[in-house]
This record gives sequence, C-alpha cells and structure tokens, in this order.
Amino acid sequence: MINLFKIKGQRKEEAANSNGGPPVKKQSPGELRLHKDIAELNLPKTTKISFPNGKDDLMNFEATLRPDEGYYLGGAFTFTFQVSASYPHEAPKVKCKTKVYHPNVDLEGNVCLNILREDWKPVLNINTIIYGLNLLFSQPNDEDPLNHEAAAVLRDNPTKFQRNVQMAMSGGYVDNTHFPRCK
Repeated sequence: MINLFKIKGQRKEEAANSNGGPPVKKQSPGELRLHKDIAELNLPKTTKISFPNGKDDLMNFEATLRPDEGYYLGGAFTFTFQVSASYPHEAPKVKCKTKVYHPNVDLEGNVCLNILREDWKPVLNINTIIYGLNLLFSQPNDEDPLNHEAAAVLRDNPTKFQRNVQMAMSGGYVDNTHFPRCK
C-alpha cells in the first residue's frame, strides 16, 4: 500500500515536471509555514523586510527597524533571520547586522529576546518576533542583558545611556568601541 502512494507521488511529480520547466522543488513544512507567515505579516510602519538572496530564498531574509520613539529614535537597525526547515518547532536564528549600543544586543549581533530562546512556541510567528524586536528598541530591558555594561548604564544613569546611544548612532566611540553611523 505504501508503495502505491510513493508511485502515485512520483507520477504527480513527473507530470508536473513534464511541462518543460524546471523540476518543481518540494517545500518543507517549515517553508510552507514561513510562506504563510510572510503572506500574513502585519508590520509596524517602522519596519521593512527584504530578501537579499531573492524571493526564492524565503528562509533567509532581513528586517530593518527604524524606531519612531525612545532612545533609538532616528536609527536604522537591520536584523538577519535564518529559518530552519523545522520551523515553527525551532525558533529562527536572528542576529543584528548593525553594531548597536544596546543592553539586549551584544557587539557580535546576538539578540536577547526570550521568545527566541526558552519562551519559543510553535504558535509564535515572524510577526511576533518583529514586534518583540521593536519593543526592545522602544523599551530596552536592563534585567536580562547581553551587553552588561550598557545595561548597568541604563539602570544607573539613564541620561548617560541616552548620550552613549546618540554617540554610537552618530558613528562615535563608547568606552573605546567604535560604532558605525546608523542614522
């Protein structure tokens, strides 16, 4: 019985490929779910997504956030998303390409967002992650930091934190670390 389904599937694939076009690539469940998530995106006006490898590679894309409030107002921050074939059972890998002075983003671009780690559930989606990233930039969290120095300054001296963020976004140095301009 199983062989009948296998043969039937092969015949369907052969028929689809016999139209002279390239072979039809079978999508993984993760690709199907991601396609659905992207089609249903409801992005904030401050966020744009792009596909640097073209629309054929949905599993790797970028989101650029331009906060319209808070410490990071006026900045532009790009995040890469790498989605595995086991999505949504495994959270996407998200990194910040823009070097940023932020308590929840380290200098290598790793992001501390609970829904990308221990709180990930298959019911969550790309939209949820993008809203979470936007929240990190409107309300940085000094209680669960990756950049402990930035978190301590935010907690102990918010005015200095504001100056450091502005210096970093302007292409300056903060504590002997250079940040490229991101305004």
